[in-house]
Formats: sequence, structure tokens, C-alpha cells
Amino acid sequence: MRKQFSYRVLGRSPRRRGSVRPLAGWSEGKAFPSFIFFPQIRVPISGVENACYYYSTYNAEKDTSVATDNKKKIMILGGGPNRIGQGIEFDYCCCHAAMQLKELGYETIIVNCNPETVSTDYDTSDKLYFEPVTTEDVLQIYEKEKPFGVIVQFGGQTPLNIARELQENGVNILGTSIDSIDIAEDRDLFRHMMEKLEIPMPESGMAIDFNEAKACADKIGYPIMIRPSFVLGGRGMEVIYDEATLKEYVEKAVGVTPDRPLLIDRFLKNALECEADALADSTHVYIPAVMEHVELAGIHSGDSACVIPPVSIPADNLATIKEYTKKIAESLHVCGLMNMQYAIENGKVYVIEANPRASRTVPLVSKVCDTQMARLATRMMLGESLESLGLKDKKIPYYGAKEAVLPWARFPGVDPILGPEMRSTGEVLGLAENFPLAFYKSQEAAGSELPHAPAAWENKKVLISLSNKEGQKDQVLEIGKTLKNLGFTLVGTQGTADFYNANGIKCDVVNKIGAGRPDVVDLIMNKEVCLVINTPKAKRNYAEDRKTIRKACLKYKVPYITTLAGALAAVKGIESVKNGNGGEGGVKSLQEYHSLIK
Repeated sequence: MRKQFSYRVLGRSPRRRGSVRPLAGWSEGKAFPSFIFFPQIRVPISGVENACYYYSTYNAEKDTSVATDNKKKIMILGGGPNRIGQGIEFDYCCCHAAMQLKELGYETIIVNCNPETVSTDYDTSDKLYFEPVTTEDVLQIYEKEKPFGVIVQFGGQTPLNIARELQENGVNILGTSIDSIDIAEDRDLFRHMMEKLEIPMPESGMAIDFNEAKACADKIGYPIMIRPSFVLGGRGMEVIYDEATLKEYVEKAVGVTPDRPLLIDRFLKNALECEADALADSTHVYIPAVMEHVELAGIHSGDSACVIPPVSIPADNLATIKEYTKKIAESLHVCGLMNMQYAIENGKVYVIEANPRASRTVPLVSKVCDTQMARLATRMMLGESLESLGLKDKKIPYYGAKEAVLPWARFPGVDPILGPEMRSTGEVLGLAENFPLAFYKSQEAAGSELPHAPAAWENKKVLISLSNKEGQKDQVLEIGKTLKNLGFTLVGTQGTADFYNANGIKCDVVNKIGAGRPDVVDLIMNKEVCLVINTPKAKRNYAEDRKTIRKACLKYKVPYITTLAGALAAVKGIESVKNGNGGEGGVKSLQEYHSLIK
């Protein structure tokens, strides 16, 4: 049953830091405490015996929550409420950590304020404090409950942001040390470490105004990736191709100071992105899998589709990625989980960033590889070694394709285009014995069901409008040839149609918006097309009609794809389905897939 609540009903007023009541016994002349204690109340759950939620309030006269004197007690910090740029996958990690701790005989406490998650169910942990994940709130609970330690790795970036403050106030942080977290989080410190390890990173710089940003961009060379400091989900991140757009970006940027500069990196063009999740016990490192992103660099990792195991990363690059991941984890003395992000440009592997915490991909890796990463990381934080857990490399004989769940339908008028700023709110997983079929399943699960290949009596049209045809000619031609071989009719705007026809692939011409009727939007409105492939121009000021096409697809529920890599994977998935489900013998359970692992 969904939990319904109201802060006001529960007696919690908005925080008024200047008007809170002082500690009992505090008087003039004494040092004012670093934070103010306030009562915590227990609210019984209707219909469930001896089950309660716990909240804090300024308005109650006394505490009604009672802390146990159990010494084996651990607190887990969640990721806070669902929001764009903060995936729900961290909830999975918190739940499995609580389950593992219970099995090991620990009392568990979860601090989180998300009513839509399993981690805030009354029976997931021994005690749930429905509180914001802030320093003040966590310290209140810590002082009351006095747990053995606190786990900050499973709630994403939100708990990491307050980890240093918690430690300075006496909190025992379990797992990776705060100093190591700071090295990974601090741009200069991390780059210095990479230089010592002789691991390449894209050229970069920092700026607090346009002149500094221009100088940095001139030195690095356009295009550049620019973003503010200390953001969640790539918020405000953008690829800049020229000085005019850079000036516009800097002028609109807010909160830029010497302590919070703009971060500038060389944008890796046509680079293949990938990431690796690792488990470590402070000394040794285990890498269950490397994930290959379907979309090329420039799409936020939370929005990009990805596949386990990789389908196109060369063996030498894979070996390099594993080597770099082990070096970095060992140098940081990671204890628990770590996520590494890489880009491969012209055969060279570059490190993008290191995250000494759970990533959005942990649930996916856990399910595909049959490796319970959150549970194993929890045991390592409590002192168990990799050797004692008996972990070994696995060969995965099938494919898991992850796709992001995007909330476009809830935001009418928003251009549904992917970029470096995260837009997704969750993700799904498709499993199959080949990648195209796994990708096809993931699209269906994400609510963007791809069409089946037409029967002999059907006339199914695919609308294609591509901004860059010559730069990725091989991919463009393969998409067109595959669709034609499957029996689809190709329809394109003038430039795209001319390109296909010149290369021997028949493509009908449709009017652009404003060039006569019927035009591309008419085809979408009338459901004359079953799929739209519409890639934007690289520069920010791409044509308005391309936005209109994508918005029309969203409104009239026509599947659409905005990247060439995604389009190629999609048409190969359609082909796989036509060829008899890719050779699969029907639907398999997760357990059946796991039984195939060697």
C-alpha cells in the first residue's frame, strides 16, 4: 500500500534555523551547540502490529521513539526523493544492504525520505527514519541511535556530499575513507593521481568568467564539454562548438565562484563510452563486468543504453579498462563499490571519472552476472576479504541490454532529445542470447515498443531525417539497407532521401515543415509512419523543425530514435525478431540465464 503522509499532520514545520528551540538545559554563557536536538516521534502503521515509521518534529513535547542499546547496529543513508537526474536504482542497493545486514545479525536503520521506494517500507529495515538526507537530520538520528557505523555508498551522490561533515562530527563512516572519496570527487586531486598512475584523461581546465573560459577553450580546442561544479546528474552540462555559444553559456551560468568554477574538458568526438563497476576490500579488486554504451560520447551515462558483455570493444581495450580500474581502486583503497567511466577515442582509452559509490548500473550488473554486488560490498565494509568470498571471473553467454526510462510524457512541450544532462528517472533490462534481441526487449520494457517487420501485404513506413550522413556513412547506409531488406518503405526529408537514393536505396521524399502539405508532421499525426529516426545537429541552435518532429512523435505515441547508434541497434533488433526471436527457445527466467554462466 502506498504510504500517505503530511509533514504538517505529523507536526513538522518547515525549518526555521533562527527560531528553533534550544537544547534543554542550555543557557546564556554556554557555547551554542553545533546542531539542535528536536523530538523524534513514532507513527504506528495502520493494520500492522508493532510496526512504525519514525519522523522528527519541532512541535512535539517529547520523544516517542526508543533506541535500542544493541551494539550491532548499522545506519544506511538513502538517496532522497525521486527526481530527474537521480535514478531510483540506489534504492535497490539500500534494500539489499539491509537484507544482508539482517542475515549477519545486525540491527538496521535506514534514513531516507522517498515514499515511492521499497527502502522506505516498514519491513525492509528494523527502523526507518523518514527524514531528508542532510547533515543535521542524520546527526540527530546518529546521536540518538548510536549505531556502530554508517554506510554512505548506496545512496548515490547525495550521502557522499555530507560524508565529510558527518565524519567531522564523530560519525563512523564504513567502507572507503573520506579522504579517498575526496580524491575521487576533487578534479585536481584526481587528475594528479591519474598523472602519477600514467592513466590518460581528456585535456581540461577551469574558469570563473568568460575570458578564462575562452582561453581554456582556445588551448584545448573546440568542441568542449562544460559544466558547473558539484552538480547531480550532469545538470547544466553542455557540449560547446564555438565561442559565441560559449559566451552565451557563461553569461547564463549561476553560482560560479573561485570555489565553484566551471569545469571544461575536451569533448571526445565519435568516442565509444563504457563503464566498469568494481568490488574492492581496500587491497584487492574484482570487476564483474564492463558495460558498453550504445550511444557515443555526449550522452549522459544515466540516459545511454548499454550492454553487458560488450559487443564492439576490442580485447586490448577491455584489458586496459580492467587494468586501469584495478590500479585506481587499489590507489584509492576502495572498500565496497566503485564505478569507473571511460571513453575510447581512436583506440585509446581515457578515464572520464571515478565514483567511489554505488552506480545506477549496480542492479543491472548484479542481475546479468548473478553477482549480488550490494550484498558483497556490505560484507567487505564489515571486514570480509575478496578471497574469503570466493569471487572469480565469469563468462556470460547471453546479453543484458539496459535502457533508460525517460519522463517525456509528463512534460508536454519539452524537446525529447538526449544530451550530457541526465533526463531519465529509471531504467529497464532486456535479456536475450544475442544483443539485438536484448535491445529490442529493453525498448519494449521502456515503453517505446519498436515495430515488427511488415508482412507481405503491409506497407509500413519509416521516416528518416538525419543531420550527419557523410560523417557516419557506413552506419547510415546499414540502417537503410536493413530496413529495406525487412520490407519497410523509407520516407525522408530531401537531403536524407537524396543521400539514400544516390547510394541505391530507394527513399521517398516528404516535405519539410513549411514546404508544403503533407509534411513530416502530417505523416506522424496521421500514423502513416511506424518509426521515426531523427538525429539533431551537433550545435545547440539546430533547426526548430527537428524539435517539432520529436514533439509530434511524443504526442502521437510514435516510436522515435535520436541517435544513429540507437537506430542501428533498433533495426538489428527488429531483424532479430523477424528471424525467429534470434534463435531463442521461448522466454527464459532469470534463473535459467544464470544457469548458463560458466
